Parts: sequence; C-alpha cells; structure tokens
Amino acid sequence: MTGITNVTVLGTGVLGSQIAYQAAYHGFSVVAYDIDDAALDKAKVQFGKLVKVYTQQVEGAADGKAEAALERITLSSNLKEAVQAADLVIEAVPENLDIKRDTYTKIGGFAPAHTIFATNSSTLLPSDFMDSTGRPEKFLALHFANQIWVRNTAEVMGTSKTDPAVYRTVVDFASAIGMVPIELKKEQPGYVLNSLLVPFLDAAGLLLVDGIADPEMIDKTWRIATGAPLGPCQIYDIIGLTTPYNIASQGNEDQRRLAAFLKENYIDKGKLGISTGEGLYKYPKS
Repeated sequence: MTGITNVTVLGTGVLGSQIAYQAAYHGFSVVAYDIDDAALDKAKVQFGKLVKVYTQQVEGAADGKAEAALERITLSSNLKEAVQAADLVIEAVPENLDIKRDTYTKIGGFAPAHTIFATNSSTLLPSDFMDSTGRPEKFLALHFANQIWVRNTAEVMGTSKTDPAVYRTVVDFASAIGMVPIELKKEQPGYVLNSLLVPFLDAAGLLLVDGIADPEMIDKTWRIATGAPLGPCQIYDIIGLTTPYNIASQGNEDQRRLAAFLKENYIDKGKLGISTGEGLYKYPKS
C-alpha cells in the first residue's frame, strides 16, 4: 500500500498529461492543474488521444478501462483547490528554476501538512528548490520518460533532507501506477536517463545548428550504425521541442546556440513536435 489516494499533477503538457492519465488509469483519483482554461482545453484533447493510444497499445485497455480512467480525472485552473486534498503533488511545470520555486512557495501554503511533493524536473536538482516547498523532508524528484505507457521508468531521487519513509512511499507509488522504479542513491543532474540522453541530443542538435546534416540524415546514420529504432531528431519531436529549448537555454554557449536555433526555426512558428503535427519532421493529421 502506498498510503496515497489523491494525486495532483501540476502542468498538463506532453508529459504532465501522461502522468495524470497513467495514475488515473491505475485507479488513483487525479486533479490535473494548469494555469488557465485554454491550457485545460488542450489537456482534454490530449486525454482523449491517450484513451485511443492506450486502447490500441496497452493490454486490457480496450475493455473499457481506458475510458474509465477519464472519470477519475478532474481539471482545475485554481491552484489552491487543486492541491487542497492531495496526498501527492507531482510538479511538471516548465524547466525554469524561478517558476518552480514560485510554484512550490504557493502550494506549500495550500496543501495539507501530510502532502508529499515530487518534481518531474528533467535536469534541475531538487535541492535547488527544496526550501521553497516549506517541507523539504517530504520533497523529492520523481522523473518519468515520455510515452509513459511503454517507456515506463520512474526515477526516484531524494535530497539530503528527504525522509527515507517518504522516499519508500514514492517508490511504492511508482510501482502502483505500472512504473519500474529507478532508485538513485544520491542527487545527479539529469538523473540516469538524461545524464545519457541530453548530451546525445545536444550533439545531434549542434549538427543541425552548424548545417552539417539535416534531421533525416542524422537519424538515418544513427539508426543504421547502431541498430537503434529511433534517431535523435525523432526523439526531439517525441519529447516536444519546448523542454529541450528550456534546458539548452540555461546551458553553455553551444547549448544556448541550440536553444536560439530551436526557438527561431521551430518554436516561434508553432512547430513543437508530434503534439502539434510538426517539429523537426511533419506528421500526418490523426
């Protein structure tokens, strides 16, 4: 037993919506929060798409289980109301330290004392903003991979102040929603997954920025030479270009060049990846 019944997910972007739906699919009561009704309207569309994806790809989902998950999701644009009954809050807001600190300062005053806070930050250390939570002993990182229903890892990373009992509770919760918990022994920027993935994507991105090769050729090279099913540019589009942009914009000079390239050529044009039908590649309308 996890001791967790009510889950709130802050942010309904590509991964936030997946986390919310996955928890609901496995029987948890979920509040999906975003900043306004326009964002929540997009979330409704995304949840509808996930019903179809789960029905097609997840064993047992076609028996009505995928549709039933929607009944356990409540949408909210009121932050206080969204967290007031939460046993666990999973934060999936943009990769910006100031935004995260501000978010935790607010929910720290709204959520019950027993509520556990978990960040899905891709690269930031939880210790960088744990004091903003007002409850560092009940705070840690819980990081998911995109396409959560098939790439079902959940990296669990505490800080020096995280209560071991809280850590175990979150590990148990990850298992309860169908994840494979990846238990980190200490803090590491990027956890295990992104410590491997981000340098790989950065290298591919700089090949684009410097005009060395186009996305198709970069991906073709990687797939043929390594036997991998996907190339890095395909992975960019699956993740969505906003997250790599946010990460790269806070990096070194080369990473900032990559961020500027993604912004000018893709993000500013609404080409964010698979979710918008176009990113580094174009995708057929569903």
